[in-house]
Amino acid sequence: MMFGRTVRVSFIIPLLLAAGACVPEDGAPKAASTVTPVVPPAAQQQPAPPATKITTDLTAPRLTTGMATYRCGNGGMITIQNLGTSLRLVGQEGATEEFAASPANQSSRYQAVTHDAIVIDGREALVMKRGSTPQTCTR
Repeated sequence: MMFGRTVRVSFIIPLLLAAGACVPEDGAPKAASTVTPVVPPAAQQQPAPPATKITTDLTAPRLTTGMATYRCGNGGMITIQNLGTSLRLVGQEGATEEFAASPANQSSRYQAVTHDAIVIDGREALVMKRGSTPQTCTR
């Protein structure tokens, strides 16, 4: 009987000593490891070049100005100068007419004070003059 008790106590005492070693005197738990891990500095990465943005929104006003000559179906030619938020049309006779974007926040439809209008679609321009049939002109 005495032998059984000695065996049980001999197992319990080392366990209690091990548990007591893990708890500091102030009652706070110990950290698992006090060694600070060494983290290598991050490799110097080259910043990625900015993605090219392709704008296909016809409602965004064009910021560039330019000039293009169009051949019309009636054998005539017109020159359209893009001024950003407006166009200047130079007819075959040399007469000029100003067209403002209509509505103002887009870059494909333009209207003049005379109610003439131009619709730009890629390489084509639909020219609508008051009192005549609309003409399709191509660059």
